[in-house]
Amino acid sequence: MTARTTPLHDDRPPPARFAYDAYTWKEIVHLLVNLPMGIVGFVYTVSVLSIGIGMTVTVVGLPLLAVGLLGARVLGRAERARARKLLGLHVDEPSPMPGHRGQGFLGRLWSNLKDPVGWRTMLYGFIRLPWGVLTFAVVAVGLFVLWPVLPFIARGLTNADRAMVRGLLSPSDELERRIAELESDRGVVVDTAAADLRRIERDLHDGAQARLVALAMGLGLAKEKLLEDPDAAASMVDEAHGEVKLALQELRDLARGIHPAVLTDRGLNAALSSVASRCTVPVKVTADLPARPAAAIEGIAYFTVSELLQNISKHSGARNASVDVWRA
Repeated sequence: MTARTTPLHDDRPPPARFAYDAYTWKEIVHLLVNLPMGIVGFVYTVSVLSIGIGMTVTVVGLPLLAVGLLGARVLGRAERARARKLLGLHVDEPSPMPGHRGQGFLGRLWSNLKDPVGWRTMLYGFIRLPWGVLTFAVVAVGLFVLWPVLPFIARGLTNADRAMVRGLLSPSDELERRIAELESDRGVVVDTAAADLRRIERDLHDGAQARLVALAMGLGLAKEKLLEDPDAAASMVDEAHGEVKLALQELRDLARGIHPAVLTDRGLNAALSSVASRCTVPVKVTADLPARPAAAIEGIAYFTVSELLQNISKHSGARNASVDVWRA
């Protein structure tokens, strides 16, 4: 099923007329303000790029460039507000920068440097100066020379402005990419949960349930033999006691498979080392995690590695294996 959303705002401008109405004056003001805003954006962009790239030979160049990209987001927010106020163009704000928890300084730096919103805003700021000079000159001349047709000229220029704002400051492409990633991740999580439920059902049916049925039958026979042959009944009770121990052990193993205690108490590295120690081939585990991932991520990684090591033990014929874990 597909869903179609209806826009809350109609961004289409009213038809241009010879009359100078309020909307036309807003467009003219917008075109005149393009010049000072273009100067600000151009100076900021050139300064950030020249200082940041020029100082990459030092340790401060890339951090300055990363901070400059964060500042570009502020300029983009101001330009979206101006387009909304003067042109009636409603452009959603881009998603905020992703969290940096546990990434370390280099991880945060790299995340900022590859921010597509910041780079698109820098490009927008770079081209605004020549565009602002053009629009300012056309409107200034039009106010004195082309007065009758200036509303139509202003409409054409502001339509180009709208296209630039939508193309460079709109988050539509980024949101579509994020939505696709989230839908893919959701599908993986649902499939993993369904597989875990099937595994639990299979383990209960083939393991603990079968032993409990045998235990009930054994105790029933022991009850019948209790008066006739006490020794045989005692032997059956001993066997039933052994079945109880095995059933409890299988239930413990099953509970460990649902969510192992070592994963909660000691983290992913210790949990994977525990799984590796039970593998039939030697396994080397290397985990480079500056901080513990989220519980859901740890669980997915644990069960994925467990399944892979089981396949190695049963089918690969390998002499050794290795597990490397790091934060991408």
